[in-house]
Amino acid sequence: MSSLVTLFDKTFEPFLPELLIQEKISELASLINNDYTGKKPLFIAILNGSFMFASDLFKQIDIEAEICFIKLASYKGTKSTGQVITAIGLDIDINDRHVIIIEDIIDTGKTLNQFLPQLQHQQPASLKIAVLLHKPEATIYPVPIDYCCFSIPNKFVLGYGLDYDGYGRNLKEIYQLKTVE
Repeated sequence: MSSLVTLFDKTFEPFLPELLIQEKISELASLINNDYTGKKPLFIAILNGSFMFASDLFKQIDIEAEICFIKLASYKGTKSTGQVITAIGLDIDINDRHVIIIEDIIDTGKTLNQFLPQLQHQQPASLKIAVLLHKPEATIYPVPIDYCCFSIPNKFVLGYGLDYDGYGRNLKEIYQLKTVE
């Protein structure tokens, strides 16, 4: 893993190496392949943060499946704005479909807490959540996480699709905000 990364006024230290991320995604893909054999699931990846996770996960899905993308946002800088914005909506009928939401990170849970009822209203056959990172200590709005790669401390993270004001998504590893000593 690389050393420290500095973006704007923040310094980030190595947290999860690329190889470990890929191993966990492979394990998660195996579970999904097993659970959804013969069901032709629809994956809904939430942009922007989940694009790397969605890509690497979907490459390992060996059952018949579709993927689409929506854009939801609730962050500005390192803090949640408290409001969920839908920038690009869902344009596929999910009625009676097996749906798996792909999310990069769940911290407060507000984004999915507000979005799930919209999906449930469309009456999918099933609705599951696959997440790369979960911050249990930060969770205010519990959402049912069915597949999770990592539970992490309540620290701001960057890389592998996650950003700080739009930057850092292209890092292959995940970094966490360095605490000032």
